[in-house]
Amino acid sequence: MIFERNEDWRSYLKLYKVTSLLLAANIIMYILVVVNGGTENLETMLRFGAMLKVDLFVHDTWRMFASMFLHANFEHLLFNMFTLFVFAPPLERAMGHIPYAVLYIASGFVGNVVSNWGNEWGTLSVGASGAIYGLFGAYLFVGLFNKQAMDFATRKTLGAILVISVLQTFLIDSINQYAHFGGLAAGFVLFWLLRRIR
Repeated sequence: MIFERNEDWRSYLKLYKVTSLLLAANIIMYILVVVNGGTENLETMLRFGAMLKVDLFVHDTWRMFASMFLHANFEHLLFNMFTLFVFAPPLERAMGHIPYAVLYIASGFVGNVVSNWGNEWGTLSVGASGAIYGLFGAYLFVGLFNKQAMDFATRKTLGAILVISVLQTFLIDSINQYAHFGGLAAGFVLFWLLRRIR
C-alpha cells in the first residue's frame, strides 16, 4: 500500500522535499504564535494571518495564504501534520515537487476563498485542512479515472478515509466545511489540469 511510510528521516527529507518544508513551516508558525501570545489570543492570530470574516479583514488576500500555516491548537496541528506526513508523499513523488507544491498551495487558497465566501460573518478560520483536502481530491481523481495506478488496499484505505473525513466535516461543529469541500473540489480539478499541462 502506498501510504505505508517506511523511510528513515534522512530518506524522507530527501525524497519529499516540499512535504518536509510544509511540515516545518506549519510547526514553526505554530511555535511563533505560541511564544507571541498563543492561539487563544485573537490579536496574535490576526497578526500572523488568520482569516476573520469582518469588514476590516475580509478582503485581505494574503490571509487566504497565511492562514493555511496557522492552527487553532496543538491537537489541530498534530492531526493535520500527521495526515500530511502520511498521505502526501506518494503524491509528491508521482507528480514531482513543483506541480505538487502548486496543487497544495492552490487547493488551500481556493478552499479559503470558498470559506471566506460561505461562512457566517465573524467566523475565524485557520488550518491546513483545505490544502490537505486538495490532496485527497487528487487521489479521488486517480481512484476514479486511473484505478490501475493504485492497488486494492490503497483504494480501500482511501475510500474509508474520504468517507470518515466527510462524516467528520458534517458532524463536528468546529470544522470548516467550506474550506474542506472547496479544497477537495480544487484538488480534483487542479490535478486534472496539471496532468494536462504536463
